[in-house]
Amino acid sequence: MKIIKLIFTGLIIFAMTTNVIAQDLSKGQISEKDLMQIKKAYSNKAEYKALTNAVTNNDIQKLALNRENLYEADFYFSNKVKTSGITNQKSSGRCWLFTGLNVIKPFAIKNLNVSNFEFSQNYCFFWDQLEKANLFLEGIITTIDKPIDDRKVEWFFKHPLSDGGQWTGVVDIIEKYGVVPKDVMPESYNSDNTRMMSRLVKRKLREDGMILRDIYKKDNKTNKLNDKKIEMLGEVYRILAITLGEPPVEFSWRYKNKDGNISELKNYTPKSFYKEAVGINLNDYVMFMNDPSRELNKLFEIEYDRHIYEGNNWKFINLPIEQIKEFAKASIIDNEAMYFSCDVGKQLNKNKGTLDVNNYNYGELFGVNFGMNKKQRIQTFESGSTHGMTLIAIDIDESGKTVKWLLENSWGSSSGFKGKLIMTDEWFNEYMFRVVINKKYISEDVLKILEQKPVMLPPWDPMFTPDE
Repeated sequence: MKIIKLIFTGLIIFAMTTNVIAQDLSKGQISEKDLMQIKKAYSNKAEYKALTNAVTNNDIQKLALNRENLYEADFYFSNKVKTSGITNQKSSGRCWLFTGLNVIKPFAIKNLNVSNFEFSQNYCFFWDQLEKANLFLEGIITTIDKPIDDRKVEWFFKHPLSDGGQWTGVVDIIEKYGVVPKDVMPESYNSDNTRMMSRLVKRKLREDGMILRDIYKKDNKTNKLNDKKIEMLGEVYRILAITLGEPPVEFSWRYKNKDGNISELKNYTPKSFYKEAVGINLNDYVMFMNDPSRELNKLFEIEYDRHIYEGNNWKFINLPIEQIKEFAKASIIDNEAMYFSCDVGKQLNKNKGTLDVNNYNYGELFGVNFGMNKKQRIQTFESGSTHGMTLIAIDIDESGKTVKWLLENSWGSSSGFKGKLIMTDEWFNEYMFRVVINKKYISEDVLKILEQKPVMLPPWDPMFTPDE
């Protein structure tokens, strides 16, 4: 009898719970009355009909173009870093690598006394992909005893490898493998078009990750895993060598300088070439972020946000925007370019080559307000760093006010303004995320922030987004 009562009581509770859920759902659904109210926002007014005809048959961005902002842009800058040549990453996500190499390019131009120069992006990219494969496999080994649905394990399998990245990857790859001139290891079809190669390497790595987990599951020992990992990396190396070409260990090279003289033919290793052509300490650079959703004047670090297993996680100082701009200004005035990344797609007029918050009036087109500030855009994943470029110029007016900045892009010389993008100071405030600046341009009080114990953020943090 007691059992029957318990069952009956359970059924009543279930029925009551189901009824509550049903009532809650009914409150949240769009009723016919609600729909009639909603439809009033789009009435039969003639202007809405005309607007519908226009928008349904045209590009939204073209219709939202602010014609009052279509003035002839001023292409002059009061201070500009001496550099030359425009690079082209083509159909790849390697902007971070092109940007990093473009930052050190002026040093090579000066030291070699040449008019133009370009490093081999393909050479560095090869080692980047191999090292990221090792980082993934080591991550699988590190979490080998965790369940497959553990959040970190899941994150590894979702992100085994990519062709995106950021500044610390540039530093670690160059320090370990050096650099070579572009003509020593030129681009291949698959370095210019990374999609298929990356897809296959990721597929192989995910399979390899499962194999490593199965090996551990059988005997609960990790001593066999490293040998298996090396075998797996051998297969990744083979794929990379077939698609990108095998990187040189040594090479002979000579060049013609600005005076028309041909240098002697010398033998180099990639590391010795870096020492002669560039020779700067890349660890003297500090990454800054302007993220109003986090505490300012703090040091942050993102776990597993690196390119090499033994390399450095991405660390950044979160700083007020005006301080960052002052350091960047000092760097440009001293003729030193910077790694810069931003949310490039926001308010970009690609034809004119301008980044201006007034380029497009989307709100006016639809009669709605797009009013989130930078903090809110970050918190809601509406905005984040998407692209890396080289910051090379600033325009300061007679009153000392900064008017605009110039970015050297890697989309080819026919894109934007002769391969560059002109950025207003207001756009810098709203959509800049990362700038890497040499320590010598940074104040002592800010440098002391580097002595803090960094706040460790998880690898799935919104700021992890790699530059592409």
